[in-house]
Amino acid sequence: MKYVIATSLLIALLVTTPGYAAEKASEQRLDEIAQRGSHVMPFNLEQTTHVFSKTATGGEQRVIVKDPANVEQIKLIREHLTKISIEFQHGDFSNPAKIHGDTMPGLDELRKAKPNQITILYKELPNGAEISYSTEVPVLINAIHKWFNAQLSDHARHAVPGHPNHQMHK
Repeated sequence: MKYVIATSLLIALLVTTPGYAAEKASEQRLDEIAQRGSHVMPFNLEQTTHVFSKTATGGEQRVIVKDPANVEQIKLIREHLTKISIEFQHGDFSNPAKIHGDTMPGLDELRKAKPNQITILYKELPNGAEISYSTEVPVLINAIHKWFNAQLSDHARHAVPGHPNHQMHK
């Protein structure tokens, strides 16, 4: 219970802190994204939170459950993030395009990355999973940051910005 309360307070703080919040998409766009997302992401958006943390070399994308006892959602998060991390490692960003569209900021640059220019690592967390993205190529770092901003905007109801040292997964 303490974890849920602490997580809720941290999420509220992050969402309301100036400089952290991405511009929220229109309600119509949020509805469209949630609908498209339900065909790509097997977990329940209402029971989970996306956390996008930008770093100096890229970023970390986490999906965590709101209730740590929700083992079914944790399983679905892990299955999905495992699958897309493998796709991303092969330059396949078709799932984000299915949800956000082909003109999603940062997506074109990520698709054009040469093999091994971006290190993409999957990791299980006690309450979900994460994918970390790291590169030394400035245009790709910028692309990852733009891509994260677009996801924060489009998933505003179900996503929060993070920072590299946040404690949401502990």
